[in-house]
Amino acid sequence: MRKEYDFSSSIKNPYSQKSISNLPIYLDPEIENFISKLAKKQKKNISEIVNSLLFKDKELIELAK
Repeated sequence: MRKEYDFSSSIKNPYSQKSISNLPIYLDPEIENFISKLAKKQKKNISEIVNSLLFKDKELIELAK
């Protein structure tokens, strides 16, 4: 191991500020399979897909008011 490391060109974790809370969510196996396939197809992680779907649902709910 080195005595010192140079972090002057490092960047802050871009995901650290996005996450407000870490909630365990238990999905129905059919939904989990669908989300997993969609994430793989879109080359995104499952959290991004779930958040995207929830934001779309939120928009629909707000429009229905």
